[in-house]
Amino acid sequence: MSNGARHALGVVAGLLLPPLVAAGLWYGVGDLTLQAQQAFRISWVAVGVLAATAVVLAFLAGSRLSPVASLLGGLAFTAAGVLPFAEMFNRVRLLPLDLLPGVLRSGFTTTAYSGLLAVVGVTLLVVSLFPSRWRGSVRDLAEQPAAYESAWGTASPSQSPYLPPYNNTQDTTRPMYRE
Repeated sequence: MSNGARHALGVVAGLLLPPLVAAGLWYGVGDLTLQAQQAFRISWVAVGVLAATAVVLAFLAGSRLSPVASLLGGLAFTAAGVLPFAEMFNRVRLLPLDLLPGVLRSGFTTTAYSGLLAVVGVTLLVVSLFPSRWRGSVRDLAEQPAAYESAWGTASPSQSPYLPPYNNTQDTTRPMYRE
């Protein structure tokens, strides 16, 4: 896969996966918190949603697809995670709380005001900074090891230049060529 295609798929993943992670995180934390507070029980649906969200978040953070995906998600989560702290310093309401239904609102306020959104955002930003993620996995032809000449002709890099080409099935255990 070329670098352009990798980064294009990374943009698509970076635009689609972070909202799913946010919705899963907000629903899972909100439902788990409300069920624990109201009925003193564990919501297994919320635990399953949080597990699925963790898998998607791990794919976003550790994917070989492109670091653009984690960069876009990290910017969004960091922005949403910094806003509650800006509210505390400015004493002005910056986050609209009436846009989300009850369980999602509870999960959003819990994750935002506890700093979990900022932690997820900074984690995704740091993961996208590694230089090895920006490089493609396909090596150029100039970087390929060159074939070398032996007494029996051109050999591939995996064959020894000191041995004749392997043709006999009886010599599979012999360590060296014998005449």
